Amino acid sequence: MKNYLVPNLKNVELIYFRDGYGKGLLELGEQNKNVVALCCDLIDSTRTKWFADKFPERFIEVGVAEQNMAGLGAGLAMAGKIPFISSYAIFSPGLNWAQIRLHIAYGNTNVKIMGAHAGISVGPDGATHQALEDVALTRVLPNMVVIAPCDYEECRKAIIAVGKYIGPAYVRFGREKVPLITTLKTPFEIGKAEIFRDGSDVAVIACGSLVYEALVAAEELDKKGISVCVVNCHTIKPIDKKTLIKVAKKCKKIVTAEEHQVIGGLGSAVAEVLSSEFPVYIKMIGVKDRFGESGEPKELMEKYRLTSKEIIKEINNLLK
Repeated sequence: MKNYLVPNLKNVELIYFRDGYGKGLLELGEQNKNVVALCCDLIDSTRTKWFADKFPERFIEVGVAEQNMAGLGAGLAMAGKIPFISSYAIFSPGLNWAQIRLHIAYGNTNVKIMGAHAGISVGPDGATHQALEDVALTRVLPNMVVIAPCDYEECRKAIIAVGKYIGPAYVRFGREKVPLITTLKTPFEIGKAEIFRDGSDVAVIACGSLVYEALVAAEELDKKGISVCVVNCHTIKPIDKKTLIKVAKKCKKIVTAEEHQVIGGLGSAVAEVLSSEFPVYIKMIGVKDRFGESGEPKELMEKYRLTSKEIIKEINNLLK
């Protein structure tokens, strides 16, 4: 799998997550005239503006009304369109969860929900804008696909993939620039986790921005003779049970890593699978049952222990 990643993790390009959404949506719009976009007065921040500028007749500015946007999206889907509804994740699915549940998930309508500015790395906006519960909110809904891509390129691929998938889907992505670690050749398939680095002593199962941190940790530990398997579990629902069981049987010890609450997030999803299929010791790295706060993104990631240093620490503890 290394051949499908950038050659040097210490020399990576930083690109906005949300640019992947904007680029992917634009590509979909060019491919399919039924693709439409809705936004809640955040077209610049979410990068929906690129689609709106090129296809103004297929764009709806809803205004600050996320609940209405979910209902409009469902109606457009029932009329044969492929709507992408976007806002900050704290507002969608955070504010309009009831409408998503009733009009989109319950009706199994073909709506794509885009949660921008997810995670702690939103930074100075603080707890009111830091969505740390969105995976838990969406993965509990029947019919809903939940994806947390690891970088710009994977986000672009995820948008194109959910655009072709028939059914409700939620994609979360952060605000800040993140290291570009995947390439055009890196595989992406909904529901299929990818082993980015093989290993035998311990496996790190990560999603979103923590995939890069897991790879950095694995490289550092390799120098000390510790073999770390890194799994990019971009699809949290439906989760790839086969791959999870495979790495659990090989490594016997698991660390999960995510920029989300550990309650209800990727770590919980992994534990749900392995507790019944192949029980192993699991250590979860993520936000520990607390709200975020204002600060610079890098400072917050360090304070909330969402870095390669924390992953290395937990792996060393497991191996002791």
